Amino acid sequence: MGAFETLVYGDGEWGGDPAVTPSLSIDIHDSDIATVEYRPAPEGCGRFYLGFQPRDYFDDPAESDPVDLDAEAEGFAEWAALAGTDDVGAKRVRKLLAEEHVDEPQDTFVEETVERLLRLIGLPVPDALTTPDELD
Repeated sequence: MGAFETLVYGDGEWGGDPAVTPSLSIDIHDSDIATVEYRPAPEGCGRFYLGFQPRDYFDDPAESDPVDLDAEAEGFAEWAALAGTDDVGAKRVRKLLAEEHVDEPQDTFVEETVERLLRLIGLPVPDALTTPDELD
């Protein structure tokens, strides 16, 4: 069984207030999907997925709205700069985002992709973020 975890970054730390901007919330579902929500975000943006998109994972288009991956990558790169983390290019962020209709994501466990995203933008990796094979 995969891991389920919600990570919230606000007030400049993990476990901070998600109502304060900038903020970041990462919801991990069964080690296969990570829903990433960030604020502030450009109009129409603010949510993307790592691993699988829910619409593909559950084989049901109603499970999630389509994601404009290029716009989300741009928006998240801008968020990272606003949050005072590393200045990263949108192309580097884009490579980590969940594509539509993917058979297998790049990483076995989505926690690995979350960790790569956090390291890319220069945020510390929270202690709660572990892959299932590290849980012994």
